[in-house]
Amino acid sequence: MVATSTEQLTSLAATTVIVHPLVLLSVTDHHARSVSRNTEKRVVGVLLGQDNGKTINVANSFGIPFEEDEKDSKTWFLDHNYIEGMYEMFKKVNARERMIGWYHTGPKLRASDQEINDLFKRFIPRPVMVIVDVRPQAVGMPTDSYFAVEEIKDDGTETRKTFLHVPSAIEAEEAEEIGVEHLLRDIKDSTTTTLSTRVTEQLASLNGLSARLADIKRYLDDVAAGKMPVNHQIVYNLQDMLNLLPDLSEPETEASFAASTNDEMLVVYLSSLLRAVIALHALVDNKATIGRAELEEGEKREKEGKKESEPAGKAEAKKADK
Repeated sequence: MVATSTEQLTSLAATTVIVHPLVLLSVTDHHARSVSRNTEKRVVGVLLGQDNGKTINVANSFGIPFEEDEKDSKTWFLDHNYIEGMYEMFKKVNARERMIGWYHTGPKLRASDQEINDLFKRFIPRPVMVIVDVRPQAVGMPTDSYFAVEEIKDDGTETRKTFLHVPSAIEAEEAEEIGVEHLLRDIKDSTTTTLSTRVTEQLASLNGLSARLADIKRYLDDVAAGKMPVNHQIVYNLQDMLNLLPDLSEPETEASFAASTNDEMLVVYLSSLLRAVIALHALVDNKATIGRAELEEGEKREKEGKKESEPAGKAEAKKADK
C-alpha cells in the first residue's frame, strides 16, 4: 500500500514497530557469519510476526542470500525463490507468524532500498523495513523502522518515493527475558566490578544522549538555513521536551540541586575514607601476620638446634669416660 494522502501518512507515522530480542540476536549472528569485520557489506533478511494495524510485532526472522556491488549500490542480487521456500517452511512451524517486512544492517538508508522494498511488495502489500545497527561501538536504539511512501507536492510536480520513519521499540516476552538474562550472565566480564559496569553503562547513555542532541541541533540548523522544511510535529515534540526541563534560575531549584550534589559527594567522601581505613587495617594485619609467622619459625629453628646439640654432647661425654 502506497500512502498518498495526509491521513494515510499520519496513520503510518502513528504505527509502532516492536522488535523482539530474538530478532536482534538472529540478525547479529547473520551479520557475524556472513560479513568480515573489515568490510562495510550489509546482510538482508525477512521479518516475521503480526501486523496489528497500529502495532507491528516483529517476533522472528531469517537471512536470505544477498549480493551487492560495493561501488554501485544499485547493482544487487536477491534470491526471491529462496524467500518463498523458507517462508513455506516457517509457516509449517508457526502459522501465526506472517511475513511483515525485511531488514538490513545498513547502518543507514541506501539507494537500492526502494527497489528491494518494491520486490517485497510481491509478497505483502505493506512491508516494513527495519535497519539494525550491529556495530559494537553504536549507542542508543539499534533499530530504525521505515515505510515506503510517495510524497505529493503542492506544486503538482511528479511524486517522489521516499521512506517514512516510524517509532520502534524493543520488547520481550517472559520467556525471552529469561533467555536474555542467562545470555548476559554468561557473557558478563568477571574482571569488572558492579560499580565499573554501572559507570560504563551511564557513560554509554550520556554518549547516546549527546548524539541525539547533536542530531536535533543539525536539524534545527538546516531548518533555519532553509535546507529542510519545517515539520510542526517535530517542533511540538521539542517544545514539550524543553517544557519538561527545570528552571535553573529559581533559587529553590538551585538550592535543591546543590543539596543533592552535596549529599552525593558526602557519600563518596565517606566511602573513600572507609576504603582507606580498611586498606590500612589490612596492611597492618598483614604485617602482624608475617611478623608472627617469622617469630614462630625462628622459635622452631631454635628448638630443632637444641635437639640436635643434645645427642652430640652426650656422645662426647661417653668418649671422655672411656
